[in-house]
Amino acid sequence: MSKEIDYFTFVLMPFSSDFDDIYQLGIKSAAKENEVLAERLDEQLFGEGMLDRIYRQIDVADFIIADLTNRNANVFYELGYAHAKDKICILLTNDASDIPFDLKHKRHIVYGGSIAYLKEELSKNIAWAKAEAQGREENKISVTTKAPSGDLSTSKHTAEAIITFTFDLHNKTNRVSPEISAIYLYTGNDWKVIHDSKECPHSEADIEPFKYRYFISPPVPKIGRNGWAQVKLKASRTIAKAWEGDEIKEEYNVGGRGILRLETSDGNYDHEFDFNLELVEIPF
Repeated sequence: MSKEIDYFTFVLMPFSSDFDDIYQLGIKSAAKENEVLAERLDEQLFGEGMLDRIYRQIDVADFIIADLTNRNANVFYELGYAHAKDKICILLTNDASDIPFDLKHKRHIVYGGSIAYLKEELSKNIAWAKAEAQGREENKISVTTKAPSGDLSTSKHTAEAIITFTFDLHNKTNRVSPEISAIYLYTGNDWKVIHDSKECPHSEADIEPFKYRYFISPPVPKIGRNGWAQVKLKASRTIAKAWEGDEIKEEYNVGGRGILRLETSDGNYDHEFDFNLELVEIPF
């Protein structure tokens, strides 16, 4: 690995000539623009077993780029290991149908065969991944987002989305964490957010492009050595109104992007997350 480059991304994708341009002109080019070393297994020399090498490279990588096009079984297996190790992952695909339902809330790019589009969007995502990796190194508290769940409630006049978000707060150090003075949830739409059975107050956001921020009481003032705490939120909003000409349907796709900000005595820590859910009315 070059000494001039501080970040390394390990690329998971099929070893096929069909992907050469995607890799060389899209992925490696975008990584180089962001001063990131991108490598896949077939570029490396190693004496250990192939699977052991893949595990080792995932472990040491600052973040992972995985192309899920054609649902290659090896790529999915390796990505599963990366997720289990809580690695930062950027998912790619030529066709949106190649991303399973359980992964649709994860950060992903559908490039549709356009290398120019892939390079442009991936460059933005790599910049985000670098910032996220740096934050993990500098902050004593790390945040992970569990897969959200959702429900749909409809009447003749409205359709309402109800989504449950769960965030795990980890202190992976041998010291007590800095004090958590406040937690804020940043969103692009106006939601009703419930925490501990209480509605969270909100105001205009101070981070672009988000519109609203919600105050959430920290679950604990500090997190102990190698400790853990959890924040669970229920967010709801009306997504269709018959009186405004909307069709009230039995199924909706709801997605977006948000930030969970932890204000601590050592400064702020921002955890960005994505979600994409297919909500279906369940008859009773």
